[in-house]
Amino acid sequence: MTTETKDYTLTTIEGMAAVTAEEWSGLGGAARASQTDSSGSQSESGLVYNPFVSHAFLSSLEESGSVSAQTGWLPRHIVLRGPDGALEGAMPAYIKSHSMGEYVFDHAWADAFERAGGRYYPKLQCSAPFTPATGPRLMVRQGPGDESRRRALAAGGRSLCTQLGLSSVHATFVPEAEVPSFEAEGYLRRTDQQFHFQNAGYKTYDDFLDTLASRKRKQLRKERKAALENGITIEWLTGSDLTESVWDIFYEFYVDTGGRKWGRPYLTRQFFSLIGERMAEDVLLVMARREGRFVAGAINFIGGDCLYGRHWGCVEDHPFLHFEVCYHQAIDFAIAKGLARVEAGAQGEHKLARGYLPATTHSAHYIDHPGLRRAVADYLERERRDVEHIGQVLSEHGPFRKGPGRPEDADE
Repeated sequence: MTTETKDYTLTTIEGMAAVTAEEWSGLGGAARASQTDSSGSQSESGLVYNPFVSHAFLSSLEESGSVSAQTGWLPRHIVLRGPDGALEGAMPAYIKSHSMGEYVFDHAWADAFERAGGRYYPKLQCSAPFTPATGPRLMVRQGPGDESRRRALAAGGRSLCTQLGLSSVHATFVPEAEVPSFEAEGYLRRTDQQFHFQNAGYKTYDDFLDTLASRKRKQLRKERKAALENGITIEWLTGSDLTESVWDIFYEFYVDTGGRKWGRPYLTRQFFSLIGERMAEDVLLVMARREGRFVAGAINFIGGDCLYGRHWGCVEDHPFLHFEVCYHQAIDFAIAKGLARVEAGAQGEHKLARGYLPATTHSAHYIDHPGLRRAVADYLERERRDVEHIGQVLSEHGPFRKGPGRPEDADE
């Protein structure tokens, strides 16, 4: 696909190797403030760094074989260049032959369309593969005309869909601020729900506990104590701590969990080596040790203002250890590092009792077939109302105190 105007050229590339890490870092959200853009000055994107749209993360997925034609994720990134050839925008995108590894489920749409005689696959997926975390999808160099660049990228997804005869385009875990740009180009808005911890300026974990109802405080203290029985200790590993031997151990955890959940783990062993080389300071492993060896662990990615919890695994089962490693330790780290929130992945109402409150997530969907589009639009309108209602109900049942002087605080 190539589209040219007097202001830009819109094309597709078949992988991150076609773009340098330096020029990619100039796009909004792709680099920390300390990293430099192609001019050598500090990045002025104005957007908080998201590790999942960094050149290091996306290229590691490709070079490790985690995403490829063989795995059903064929890279077809849409890039926008100015008249001088400078990179002005990009939309990470993949031609998909299935709907696995996306976390925004459209299996029912595919089934209905194919029962009616249509062909749902292949489709175009705009996302960070295997990653249910909100981040930039219409990545542009910030400045005058940035909205027109975002709309050009969204339109590019639609044009690629038509040119290749794809059924649809799905941009998942989209920042709410980008949704209007997609809608202006004919995409349908969808909402869903996750559970996030919001750091209200806490200095310690006890400061956070002080905001909870008495019964909830006692429950979490008891849970954390029980998780560390049997001589278990917790370690935070990042940067130079992430040796190949550590990755070997964690990969064993990851494969065990992946095999039990979905049959075949998405990420290859090489992927972990590559991110260890390229973005070790953006990675946190929370590892549980017992009797001299690691028995469980979780991988997290560190963004500009957020800790993103991803994969967990273990070789020994211990009560509450999953909650300690994945949720409580993540809160400890966010408070210690001054991060604004923790996003602990998809689903999980059990997170509510541990201080993670409902948060709305967004996606945008372009459906080429008029009949399927009408049916999906009707469904999404009802789904959005349900998501909003459920979020309100769950928020009312959170662990936080409802106000001073209530009976629940009387025994403190």
